[in-house]
Amino acid sequence: MREFGYERVHDVSGAVALLGTDPDARFLGGGTNLVDLMKAGVERPALLIDVQELPLGTVEFTPDGGLRIGATVTNSDLAAHAEVRRHYPALAQALLAGASGQLRNMATVGGNLLQRTRCGYFSDLAKPCNKRAPGSGCPAIAGEHHNHAILGASEHCVATHPSDMAVALAAFDAVVSYETADGPGELPIADFYLPVGDTPHIETALPPGALITGVTLPPAPVAAHSRYRKVRERASYAFAVGSIAAALDVRDGVVHEVRLAFGAVASGPWRARAAERALTGRPASAEAYAAAADAELTAAETLPDNGYKVTLMRNLVVAVLTELAEEAAR
Repeated sequence: MREFGYERVHDVSGAVALLGTDPDARFLGGGTNLVDLMKAGVERPALLIDVQELPLGTVEFTPDGGLRIGATVTNSDLAAHAEVRRHYPALAQALLAGASGQLRNMATVGGNLLQRTRCGYFSDLAKPCNKRAPGSGCPAIAGEHHNHAILGASEHCVATHPSDMAVALAAFDAVVSYETADGPGELPIADFYLPVGDTPHIETALPPGALITGVTLPPAPVAAHSRYRKVRERASYAFAVGSIAAALDVRDGVVHEVRLAFGAVASGPWRARAAERALTGRPASAEAYAAAADAELTAAETLPDNGYKVTLMRNLVVAVLTELAEEAAR
């Protein structure tokens, strides 16, 4: 075992300053992903900076009626929060669909955003992986890729992002707040995850040395009528093979507003804006939902064993939007 240091911090500025003293330091929240990667030898930090006692553990309304979620709020607490369940039910459902109860009790919002792919080549040090060792190659393209990306991938990486929570946050235009030695900053979640391109090892747009301090959900009345649906290979704890966060506002049989984000199809949550544009102002029907899905999925680039995801995502769009429309009509 490689030895590493451990420090517990109690204020944000102290945490950021301590990270700046060691380029091999890492922030530690619940540790549900980082510790596993340390055991596998993928991550080898010299210093762990425990941020769980930072004053970032609350969920509260913003002045404009949105929600501000602290970075150390656990997935379990966020899923159970009454205002989240009332105003952003798809987020609560996404959290409950992710991991086991024990892991949700430990996992934090900030850590969930930063979790890394579960691609088997990434976690196997005996195999090449551009995400882990830039320039070494992507064996998944010719190898095991049935659960890999169909949107936004490249010849350098076809891995998917595993977060359920991030998919719902993408549908609701969340904004990620962070702190650096130069002060605070913000990133819309649409800009948070970087395209794969030829640098798959650079996963987010966070500046060096940044500590995520929270996530803000802007007010979105349509979000109160939302749903998260996850398809996985077994009913128990498993990562998605495809998922969707959807919100729908139908007035007089016409789609007034729709939000759609896909999970397990790209290197980050995939906001389905082409589908949203195709559906807005159209009749709320299964045919329109399918056409909107097709407008998004026309950009899909599949590999021999993951083409099923195109049909899967199309069916998810139709099924979930139909359910939401039927519920609204009752």
